[in-house]
Amino acid sequence: MVTTIDIGTLIVSTPDVCFNRPRIAGKRFSVEQIASLNREGLSPKQIKDEYDFLSLAEIYAALAYYYANQEQIEQYLAEDKAEYQKLSVQSKTNQK
Repeated sequence: MVTTIDIGTLIVSTPDVCFNRPRIAGKRFSVEQIASLNREGLSPKQIKDEYDFLSLAEIYAALAYYYANQEQIEQYLAEDKAEYQKLSVQSKTNQK
């Protein structure tokens, strides 16, 4: 018997995982991470090869979610980048 997957179930957000940001269901791998890898030039197949615990369906669902909600995900990415830069400066200051 053929199993049909409801693609709407592949992406979830829960308060206790990944800061309530959208992620692959059942995994701690966020839509942001998939979008970042794709923006760096990795194809969905290359992402699958690198992270073999993800299915192509999950990767494509994450990319579809990203493109459907690009402004929101870009905001998350900008927040993460700002936090990284802040912590990097603090770390360098503490090393002196």
